Amino acid sequence: MSSTAAEYARRNQSRFLEELKALLRIPSISTLPEHQADCRKAAEWLVARLQRMGMEHARLVETEGHPLVYADWLHAAGKPTALMYGHYDVQPADPLEEWVSPPFEPEERNGNIYARGAVDDKGQVCAQLSALESLMAATGALPINVRVLLEGEEEVGGEGIAQFVASKPAELKADFALVSDTELFAPGLPTLCVGLRGMIYTEIDVRGAKNDLHSGQYGGAAPNPFVALAQVIARLKDENGHILIRHFYDDVEAPKEEEMAAWRTLPFDEEEYRKVEVGSPELVGEPGYSVLERTWARPTLDVHGMPGGFTGAGAKTVIPARAQAKVSMRLVPKMTPAKTFAQFKSYVLEIAPPGVDVEVRLIHSGDACVVPVDNPYIQAATRALHEVWGKETVFIRTGGSIPIVGDFARHLGLPSVMMGFGLPDDNLHAPNEKFNLENFRLGIQSLIRFLEEAGS
Repeated sequence: MSSTAAEYARRNQSRFLEELKALLRIPSISTLPEHQADCRKAAEWLVARLQRMGMEHARLVETEGHPLVYADWLHAAGKPTALMYGHYDVQPADPLEEWVSPPFEPEERNGNIYARGAVDDKGQVCAQLSALESLMAATGALPINVRVLLEGEEEVGGEGIAQFVASKPAELKADFALVSDTELFAPGLPTLCVGLRGMIYTEIDVRGAKNDLHSGQYGGAAPNPFVALAQVIARLKDENGHILIRHFYDDVEAPKEEEMAAWRTLPFDEEEYRKVEVGSPELVGEPGYSVLERTWARPTLDVHGMPGGFTGAGAKTVIPARAQAKVSMRLVPKMTPAKTFAQFKSYVLEIAPPGVDVEVRLIHSGDACVVPVDNPYIQAATRALHEVWGKETVFIRTGGSIPIVGDFARHLGLPSVMMGFGLPDDNLHAPNEKFNLENFRLGIQSLIRFLEEAGS
């Protein structure tokens, strides 16, 4: 690689890392109200960084929640326009006692940088910005037109950016989106994600008596919302993991055989996955499907928490008046969030036992998507990754959801190039989140080369 931008990036790699550390020190936890000011501080930090590197119109875009960050450079006449996306918000760091080093004091260990947000998504956002800076500094211009759009609510549903994109402002006119919020399939293996599961996140609220009751005086007569909720949850799946909601699987579209054949060639060790990544006695799921099929191309239903009642130390003999469960479903192409939620809500209300009132709420949702690999921008990314990493690029799906990718497709007609540089064991959303420093370096080089390829 002889690019002057690539050489600039190599010379400035240590500074790029220090800038990432500065952003990681800002605890921009979007779900906690006490960190609202930190989220704004992170957004303002990004605006300042974009301004320093020569991007134009860098500013905050206010929403009902945390602000968006926008900037552009649109002087590459006749060249395509990329909409570069990432997010600056992070998950809470709990449980804090499991972190080896404090979550908002980034530390280098074993070739990684450890901090909350290191890989999801601040490290990858900084890789994007470092690539843009390298191109601007080396040549005084970008090889294509670029719009940057960063959000601060990805971890809580992304309502602000969804509304902004749905309004189709002129600031979003582009030819494709570039999303760096995914991972490599394996260390050293250049990877493009071409499929995402969608999701719906719901709450089931069960109410019994008008207030908490003494279990000795009222037990045996008063309904217990937790027991009712447990009965509902037990009827959502069978013992093989098959979801029992009627018509749930009607619209499931199976991957094409050539895609599954490519998955079978990937370096995947199921036992290693069980022991190292999952850490459970055995894997579960629908029989007849491989692990990759179950995690990439099959819908799921999971329970995330059941708040309510008494959970303190010691004993309190109370029948709670209310119980709640947080339940999500991952969706695959052809399944729609609205239809799936309607099916789920109808089924829950039908199977709820007598004596309680049940409410089912939709908290947020996102569409599934699959990007054709013959897309010219996917092909440009494939060439760029091969050049930087020296290996053939693999195409994968991921079991996770990036709702904005569906919004880009539905509202703006944009295909997304999902070029990420995380690793499966980077502990995103968990203690000791990390980002491999070599992947950070090669990610910057890959993004530089991709933007050059897209403009050639």
